[in-house]
Amino acid sequence: MGGAIARGLAKGSLVQACDICVSNPSTGKLEALKADFPDINVTQDNQEAATGADYIMLCVKPWLVKSVLKALRLNARQVIVSVAAGITFEELAHCLVEKETTLFRLVPNTAISELQSMTFIAGRNATPEQTQLMCDLFNEMGCAMLIPEEKIAAATSLASCGIAYALKYIQAATQGGIELGIPAKDGMRMVAQSLAGAAALILNNDTHPAVEVEKVCTPGGYTIRGINSLERDGFTNAIINALKASMY
Repeated sequence: MGGAIARGLAKGSLVQACDICVSNPSTGKLEALKADFPDINVTQDNQEAATGADYIMLCVKPWLVKSVLKALRLNARQVIVSVAAGITFEELAHCLVEKETTLFRLVPNTAISELQSMTFIAGRNATPEQTQLMCDLFNEMGCAMLIPEEKIAAATSLASCGIAYALKYIQAATQGGIELGIPAKDGMRMVAQSLAGAAALILNNDTHPAVEVEKVCTPGGYTIRGINSLERDGFTNAIINALKASMY
C-alpha cells in the first residue's frame, strides 16, 4: 500500500516526486519504485525518511506501528498519517512525545494503484488547511471522504474490504461465463466493464441502485428472472453478512 500511495502522489499535481522519500527494508521494492519514478528518494532508514518531512505516512502492519513510531525523533510540527488498520488516535498519540501532534487515519483500498481508490480520512488536532490538503491529495487518487473516527471500522468493511467482494463477484461471474461458453479472459473483461459501468451510473448521476436495476428489468424479461434467483439464493443477505463479518 505504501508503494501504491507513493506512486499515486508522484503521478498527481500537488506533490513533486523529488519531495517524496520512501523507506522500506526491502531493496527490491525500493529499486522497483525508483525504476518507475527516478526522482523519488528511497532509503532503508526510517529516520532519514522522516527527518525534515512535513507529513509522515505510516504504511506498516498494525503490530509494527508502536516500534516504528517509538524509534523516530519527531518534532511537534510534523503530521502523522497512519494507514494501519485498527490503530486508534489514542494509541498513536501514546507512541508520541508530543501528544497534541496532528494525526490522520487513512483507509484507502487497493485500487489506489490505479488512482481509483475510495479513501476515508479522519483527523485529530488538524487545521482546516491540513484537512483540505489531505482530501485534495487523495481525491487525485480516486475519491476521498472525511469521516469521524468512530465510523472507520464500518467504512473499512464497506469499501476497503468491500473491494474484495466486488472482485469476488467478477470471479464468480467469470466462472459462470465459462459454463455458458465464454472464454475466461473475455468473460472477465465483460464483467469488469459492466461493474465499471454500474459504478459510473451511481457516481455520475443522482440515482439509486434500485432505480437502475428497475430500468434493466423489463416485465417478463430475462434480467428479472436472474434478480429473483439471486434473492432466492440469499445474495443480499450474503453481502450484508460479509460486511458485518469483516468489521473489526
